[in-house]
Amino acid sequence: MLSLTLRQLEYAVAVARHGGVTTAAEALHVSQPALSVALAQLEAQLGHPLFLRRAGGPMVPTSFGRGWLEAAEAQLHGLVQLMAGAAPAPPVRLAVFEDLAPVLLAPLLRQVRTPVAPQVMGFEALAEALRRGQTDLALTWDLGLEAGIARSELARVVPHAVMAAEHPLAGADLTLALLADQPLILADQGLSLGHMRALFSQRGLVPRLTHRCATLELMRSFAANGLGVGLSYTRPAATVSADGAPLLCRPITDAPGEPVVLAHAQANPLSAAARQLAAEITGLPRLLP
Repeated sequence: MLSLTLRQLEYAVAVARHGGVTTAAEALHVSQPALSVALAQLEAQLGHPLFLRRAGGPMVPTSFGRGWLEAAEAQLHGLVQLMAGAAPAPPVRLAVFEDLAPVLLAPLLRQVRTPVAPQVMGFEALAEALRRGQTDLALTWDLGLEAGIARSELARVVPHAVMAAEHPLAGADLTLALLADQPLILADQGLSLGHMRALFSQRGLVPRLTHRCATLELMRSFAANGLGVGLSYTRPAATVSADGAPLLCRPITDAPGEPVVLAHAQANPLSAAARQLAAEITGLPRLLP
């Protein structure tokens, strides 16, 4: 078991710095006997003398003591910095919703100065990470977040329809009523799926859900290949699917916009680095293409 005390470290380093017990005791405002006893106890625990003791001369470190005292001084300095709140901050943990990550994460990392440890997650995992303090900040759509989550709106995006370039509705004014009659393709993500369905049900419409795709990119591929009309808020800039098929992305004119938010748990106070990153993100002139 470690029995070394911080006081013993401080005393030993002070003796090395001042060259003797008497001067070190005066500098630390402690009695010389107390310092001498603490130093003797430390050397006994280490099994080595830290200093050469010569009558009438300064106390100088032994060969063993020289390296040990240098390490001890570095440790004490680190502890002083730690207690002053000046210890090096770890990268800020930034969770990003998985569909938004390919669109905004790399451009964001290129622009911010604060070190970031990105975490790409689905809705449920992201909300749980915030609740459990496993991430500091989160970039996501404002879905499935608890009441104790603080949100800063960064952008508001209307949903859009994804379709093959030659789809019959390519030139139409797209409304929810018009799209309800089409075979629809949605991303198979619980909260996102339920939200898209609610857009129709709130207007008394029953959508024709034909395909549920595991990823946004798969949904875009299905739509580009004529298997239906995809619905999404996240809009990558590419005008072709992953397989090279051309596609169109058209806004749904009567659907409300959904906010992209920067979120954090109110019960988990942000570090100075996390506050700095939040300020940098909210200050970006344009978050989404």
